[in-house]
Amino acid sequence: MTTRVKEKTLMEIGDKSKWQVRIVVLVIFALGFVAGALSWNIYRSYRPGPLFDGRRDRYEQMMNQLQLTQEQRTQVEKILSDAAAQWMELRKQSYPRMREIRSQTDQRLQAVLTLEQWEQFKQMRDEMRGGRRGRGRGRRE
Repeated sequence: MTTRVKEKTLMEIGDKSKWQVRIVVLVIFALGFVAGALSWNIYRSYRPGPLFDGRRDRYEQMMNQLQLTQEQRTQVEKILSDAAAQWMELRKQSYPRMREIRSQTDQRLQAVLTLEQWEQFKQMRDEMRGGRRGRGRGRRE
């Protein structure tokens, strides 16, 4: 092989590895996005229902703007409380599946990342999760 052919082959290998790195980064970004979306859903699932926290003022405003009678208000509160209970039950049922998906994602990431990258990823993920914990009731496991 001539020197020129060797250089061209090495450049092609270098270009190929650059694309592989880009694809890995893109996959990690996509997984991070999915993990973030799942985390957001988990975070929201453990917040109190619509009649609690800072949402109570908005709820009261809505009830007043609708000019509900006392009987209507009682019925609306019952309907919303029932719906909130059903949502909480659905979240409790889906949580084990979300945990399983998170575990599978971790295993797949460990297969791609170096040990040092994996440790760094876990630390960054834990820091992100910790920041969200302070705003709600926290994660349940």
